[in-house]
Amino acid sequence: MTTPTDIAAFIAFWRDSSLKERSGAQGHFIALCRLPRIASPTEADPHGDWFTFKKGAKKTGGGDGWADAWRRHCFAWEYKGKHRDLNTALRQLQQYALELENPPLFIVSDLETIEIHTNFYNTVNVFHRLTLDDLTDSAQSNLLKWAFLEPDRLQPARMSSIVKPFLDNLQIFN
Repeated sequence: MTTPTDIAAFIAFWRDSSLKERSGAQGHFIALCRLPRIASPTEADPHGDWFTFKKGAKKTGGGDGWADAWRRHCFAWEYKGKHRDLNTALRQLQQYALELENPPLFIVSDLETIEIHTNFYNTVNVFHRLTLDDLTDSAQSNLLKWAFLEPDRLQPARMSSIVKPFLDNLQIFN
């Protein structure tokens, strides 16, 4: 079980880190996996078939790209350096989506902030932003655990289930 000391050490290390994206991304990801006691890609899948770093993909519109981390049926993850534009990272993942089996979650991070964007069919897209400090909140840190192990728990309500009760209450449709 992750202790408050483990979380505090992770936060302190990554807050003080001056590593660039290229040198810090995999270390950050592995350390993040350790918090909820999830095996890293190389430990869980030594062949890189379903959980891997640098998953290659053809971009929509042409060209090649790589998701920094990918877990089949869960997520594609893209890193940027600290304080960089995470929307750029999200757009990159969206260009690879079809080649990456259209994962239900797109996750982007700049080593201090993590954004989880939903990508479920026939639902609204929502996102959750977590800062380093949010990792001390179990409700927030559960979002990460679910992204790895139970991505369907992050699925937004389907639009029809939101709109139908409203329409049922309108006299015109009864």
